[in-house]
Amino acid sequence: MAGAAARLHKLFEGHRLTPTQRRIAHCMVRRADDAPFLSSVELAELAGVSQPSVTRFAVALGFDGYPALRRHLREAPGDGGAEADADATANAYQQAALAEIENLRLLAAQLADPAPVAEAARVLAASRPLPVLGLRAASAQARGFAYFAAKVHPDVRLLDEGGTMLADRIDAAARAGAGALLCFALPRHPREVLDALAQARALGLRVVMVADSAFAPVARPEDLLLPAAVGTGLVFDTACAPMLLGRVLLEAMCDELPQAQARLEEFDARAAERGLFLP
Repeated sequence: MAGAAARLHKLFEGHRLTPTQRRIAHCMVRRADDAPFLSSVELAELAGVSQPSVTRFAVALGFDGYPALRRHLREAPGDGGAEADADATANAYQQAALAEIENLRLLAAQLADPAPVAEAARVLAASRPLPVLGLRAASAQARGFAYFAAKVHPDVRLLDEGGTMLADRIDAAARAGAGALLCFALPRHPREVLDALAQARALGLRVVMVADSAFAPVARPEDLLLPAAVGTGLVFDTACAPMLLGRVLLEAMCDELPQAQARLEEFDARAAERGLFLP
């Protein structure tokens, strides 16, 4: 059973699945031994989704339809060895955590060359104001970055809501003197992000992007792109690596802002006076 689950995890790995499709994937992992023999109707009932959703799931994995997926599972070779079998003994939650650990290892290897982060930090630190864009799934990353960046940067403008006002706010930032825009771009990528970035580039802003992949669909060759993979093992993406990369970028920005330490000390003094935090 463990080997069958491992093969399914490997099959799903790297595919951009919707939340509904991930429900199906998780159901198949839980029923790994039975999965090659389930009809699309049976799988749909077990996963609590519609039968067409199962068909779309198979197509998303690169198969012509569910029968082709089931045939692939039936013809799959046996266990890939003791190591793979041991890894597969973890339950679905542990698998997700282990995948995030691997994403962090990849990020650590990437940061062996600090030059891209240092360049991005210089660009962002010099921008007055500094707009920080993140919509939908990426809004939490943008908000967290903006919260801390505002403690060391004199003018941070959070752009975490779409709609007609977004274009106005990007235009206002450019007119106020912004030279760059930081974008957190995570799946699923909203069309509004594509439009907002096109506007920012047209206004002459340098785009610095923290994205889930070096091939993010919203990125352009002229952007300063910093990739950090997201976890796809649960129904909803996990973004530990992008969050950490954002904090690394903040650290590098502090080195580029001469008043950063003074601003932090001033904030701490005011917070103590106001009793802002628990002792």
